[in-house]
Formats: sequence, C-alpha cells, structure tokens
Amino acid sequence: MKILMLTWEYPPRVVGGISRVVYDLSHRLIKDGHEVTVVTYRDGETPYFEDDKGVKVYRVDNFMINPNNFIDWIMQMNFNMVSKVNQIINEEGAFDVIHAHDWLVAYAAKTIKNSYNIPIVATIHATESGRNSGIHDETQRYINDTEWMLTYEATEVIVNSNYMKGEIQRLFGLPFEKINVVANGVNLSKFTGMDRDYSFRRRYAMDNEKIILFIGRLVYEKGVQHLLAAMPKILAGYHDAKLVIAGKGAMLDELKAEANALGISNKVYFAGYLGGKDVEKMYKAADISVFPSTYEPFGIVALEGMLAERPIVVSDAGGLGEIVEHRENGMKSYCGNPNSIADSVLELLYNPELCANIVKKAKAKVRNNYNWAKIAQDTHFTYQKAICETMAERQRKQMEQENARKDKKAKEKEISNLLPFKKRQVYA
Repeated sequence: MKILMLTWEYPPRVVGGISRVVYDLSHRLIKDGHEVTVVTYRDGETPYFEDDKGVKVYRVDNFMINPNNFIDWIMQMNFNMVSKVNQIINEEGAFDVIHAHDWLVAYAAKTIKNSYNIPIVATIHATESGRNSGIHDETQRYINDTEWMLTYEATEVIVNSNYMKGEIQRLFGLPFEKINVVANGVNLSKFTGMDRDYSFRRRYAMDNEKIILFIGRLVYEKGVQHLLAAMPKILAGYHDAKLVIAGKGAMLDELKAEANALGISNKVYFAGYLGGKDVEKMYKAADISVFPSTYEPFGIVALEGMLAERPIVVSDAGGLGEIVEHRENGMKSYCGNPNSIADSVLELLYNPELCANIVKKAKAKVRNNYNWAKIAQDTHFTYQKAICETMAERQRKQMEQENARKDKKAKEKEISNLLPFKKRQVYA
C-alpha cells in the first residue's frame, strides 16, 4: 500500500506528540511492507528530502512573505504541501490513501482527495474545544470548524482513546461507526540497556532526595500548576523530595513566581527543554513521574514513564484514565485536585512494595497493549476500510450514472415511438 502522511511536525521538528506518533507509525508500516511518504514543514536547516530508514520525507518551506497571523501561516503551508504532493504524484504515481494528522493539514488533504480521488483517513489527536474547555473566540471557532471539515471529508477517522471518540462524536456529530479507536504507542526498546545515570541525576537533586518528575509542555491543560500546588503537602509529609519540571511553555514565569510565593523554590528545579537521550535519562533519574493533565486525549508520556520502570501518578482526565488502573499499574488523582495528587505521591513514597508491584504490571501492560506492531495493524485495517468504502462509493456513482443514461435512452425511445413516422424522422 502506498501511504501519504501529512503532518506539520516530524523529527527533528517536535512541537507536541504528533511528531513521535507519525515517526513510529511510519517506520512500523515500512517494516510491514508498505510504502510511506511523509510531507511536512521544513524547520531550520533540515534537508528538503530525506530517506529516513525507508520513509521518504519531503519538507516544504512557507512563503517568503510573512503571514498576518497563525491561521494564515497554516494556510500558506497547506498550499506548499499541495504543490509538493502534485510533484510527487506526477513523478511516482498516485497514493492509495492519505493519512492527515489534525486540522493543521486539513486543506491540503481535502484538495489532494478531490484532485486524485484518494480517500482520507484523519487522525484527530486533540480538539480545540477540549484544549480550551470550550470555544471562546473567533480563532478558536475557525480551528474547531476546520476540525469538523476534516472529519467530514475523511472516509474514516482515527482517535487514540474512547474518551476522544465520545468527544468528537459530541462536537462534530460523526456516525459512531466512522470513528476508529487506535491507541498511541511507544518504542519498546526506548530504555533497553539503560540504567540510572547518577552523575546526570546529581545535576537536579541530591542522592537522598526523591525526584518527583513532570515532563511536558508548560501550558494550562498539562496541569503542572496543580502538581506545584501539591508540593507543600508532599514536603510536609516527606521532606527529602524534589520536584523537577522539564519542559518549556508560556507558563514558565508564572510557575516560578508560584514556587517563590509558596516558599518552596529551593525544592523545585526548572530543567528547561530536554532533547535527545536526556529525556530517557531524566525518566530513569526520577523516582515518581506525575502527569496531572486537565485535558489529555491519550498521554504518551504516561507510557514512557511506565516503560522506564518508575511508578506514575496521573489525573483521571481523558485517555490517562483509560491507561492507568489505580494501585494496579499506577496511581490516579482527581483532575485539578492538588490534595489528591499529594496523597497519591506520598503513598508511593512510603510504600516501596506497592511501587514494585505497580512497575511490574505497568511494563507488562505497555508491552502487550501499546506496541507499534499492533497499532500499525489496526491503522492498516482502517486504511483498508477507507479504500473499500471509496471503491464502493465510486461503483455506486458509476451505477447511478449508467442507470441515468439508460433511463434517458429509454425515454427518448418512448417519445420516438409515440410520434408519427414522418415526425419521427424529423425528431431523429
């Protein structure tokens, strides 16, 4: 199968979780014998074309003229994606399916679909309404409407959790059978052969301190503000604890000010953005990883924390609540509740036996349920559904056209038979 992936981020460009999903899924599909072409945005000095272990990656610039706003920037990127795909199809032939990742590539996907009659499978990784707890301004409304349009144009839609299936059904009124739940996954060899690096760990905490780790974007929906608010109670119950916040985002200054106001700035370390192997080292350096999101369609970070063989604490929001079973393979806290976060963290700090049981079961669940071999098979099945439905629709239209042609011919014959012979000749 020839698959076209459209995405606005692909390594080394990493904005959110889409980049890792597209990378891992593409490489697994290649192993399964498919051809995968990725068209994405070119960031920095990355090459315009790259053969990434079998995945053909084409990158496009934006226009030389500066856009008025982010929406215009996205539209310009879509124009250039369409131009690049036209060039690829002219040189290498058409694709069997378009896999569009989120609203950011909706217009390119729609244009290519209509130009070449290629079905779209759209993955909705998150929604604008969910990220912002509703639609509050015209920009958000535009993005929400574009998400709707993409799901409307798509033959099949993929979401990563049952929570997201309910959300987009409610928001966009999609038919239940059009929405396919295919979980995200994690590279199972991510931490293979990796032990705790103590020299790395000592950059952030003393040996006697237990590291409580948050890793992710510093934005409201990731809930780091609630973890920070939980720290006074955690420190009151377990003095030798240290919160390490790894990531960047708009809330950084606000969080630093909050740590100062709470009088715990000496117990909070802002590690900044981590790249490359430092991410894996940080997971291994931590004693507990906490992901207190207020909105989380899935939560790949939770899988990474589980695979790193460290106990995790998550909020019961969205997909996180589906991954973690309380006191079985992790701990759950009430969404947006610092007191609940503190209770879960303290229970882990004081119960090493519980930690050991959680770590064992968590790693087994990740290996069994969230491996890319299974996810690629489920995704391929969705591609097959989309292609079959498109072929069936094409055949239906052809039959309608043929029946209409036959009806027209029959009516003409009927009129001709009703006319006198002389008039019939004139009519003919």
